[in-house]
Amino acid sequence: MPPALLFPIQPTYPDQVIPFGELVMNGLAGRLWLGQSFAVESHQMIAYLVGRGIKVPTGLSVTLMPLRHPMEAAAQARSLALLTGRPVVAGYGAATPELVQSLRGTPYRKPATAAAGYAQTVRDMLNGVISGHDGEARGGLPKMKHAPVEVGLGVLRPRMARAAGRVADVAVTWMTPPGYVRDTLIPALAEGATGRASVPRVATVVHVALAHPSRDPVKLAHNGAGRHLTTPHYTDMLRRAGVPADPADPRAGAKALVEAGVYVYGTPEEVVRRLRDYRDAGVDEIILNTVGVGLTEGLKAAAADAEQILTAMADADE
Repeated sequence: MPPALLFPIQPTYPDQVIPFGELVMNGLAGRLWLGQSFAVESHQMIAYLVGRGIKVPTGLSVTLMPLRHPMEAAAQARSLALLTGRPVVAGYGAATPELVQSLRGTPYRKPATAAAGYAQTVRDMLNGVISGHDGEARGGLPKMKHAPVEVGLGVLRPRMARAAGRVADVAVTWMTPPGYVRDTLIPALAEGATGRASVPRVATVVHVALAHPSRDPVKLAHNGAGRHLTTPHYTDMLRRAGVPADPADPRAGAKALVEAGVYVYGTPEEVVRRLRDYRDAGVDEIILNTVGVGLTEGLKAAAADAEQILTAMADADE
């Protein structure tokens, strides 16, 4: 599967995303991914791109479960498949306990169980099956012909991987080292998928940047991943993977990311070699994330890095 590309920030106006969409439309990347956005909403952003003539495969990495009833989530995902005419990965995540409590009144008692139930309900709704989730209202969507929709779950640790293995089409991982994906997450996905026809494929978001004399990779990593490096679930995952990360010291965590190669930094050729480790580890879809460059030097520089890396990957595959 060709590499994919993440629009690296929450868009504040729609034309920001066009250069990234064009890289996909021109064939350098296989899919355009967007994350949860509280600025321009991601589903609507993709619909805008369609109106601009950019109809490409898309993915959501990941939208937050407590924001949408599963029926609404299914309707939104299917709408994208209808509007783009291209495959969609609808990825969902459980969100932090604090956000869940603020939206629902109480956190999920078992986030992995809740995520599996949510994903299964979205799939049922897409299939027109009457279903329910956590005692909520039941109902199915009318069947319509549309491009394929894969249901994904955000996965960092084994428990969520086993839950995704039971119900998801795609496990979407973020900042997960290749050895950890190979040795921890993929076996847990397979365990969860016991009895299913197939194991969910793995799509991994990888932080990348090209080396330049004016750039400090630790600064780029901190700017791009600092928020994640303050959270218990990301830092716990990294420590399990052998990367020392302490939520109380995100700058040290950024340095550890660079030293471990989890923040992939170097020449185009060096970046391609490091990304090959993810393929060798069993990652099916590598998603390039140039957020460190974007937040440090701007989106134009982030898109330029992405284009150079994607071109180098294409040349290496020839």
